Amino acid sequence: MTTTALRTTTRRSSDLSKHSAEVFAEAEDHPVTVTRRDGAPLVLMSQREAEGRARLLEFAAQLIGVAVDDEGPLPERMSRAFPWMLALSEGGRVECAQALVDAARASFSTDQPHLALAELTSWRETAIARAAGLGEVEPEWLDEGDDTAVERP
Repeated sequence: MTTTALRTTTRRSSDLSKHSAEVFAEAEDHPVTVTRRDGAPLVLMSQREAEGRARLLEFAAQLIGVAVDDEGPLPERMSRAFPWMLALSEGGRVECAQALVDAARASFSTDQPHLALAELTSWRETAIARAAGLGEVEPEWLDEGDDTAVERP
């Protein structure tokens, strides 16, 4: 069994048959390469991991589209690829565009899809909240010493 910096483990196919629970537990944590004498190695991973990688590839494809589009500044090009960004302020779009590019670069270079996907989800949810009108009105905070009862719905 060897582990690399990218958290993959290599196991023999005989390990899979003899110690399946152990190999499956590893595969829930990180991808496991299963070597075989009679064929090419296989990779065993959780569905969550596989879906994360697929979503990261989809995000990469969208970013490539933004990169080859040379019409306008980055936030404008990103807004065409991710229309939900239009719900952000102009400054928010600038910040979002750079944050998404930075997170994508970190994800691609570390093989950690969750970095870019969490950033993408966070900005998208922020845009959705702004589109719903949240954040436009300052909240009215109650004083700590105020015993005003708040009626339950």
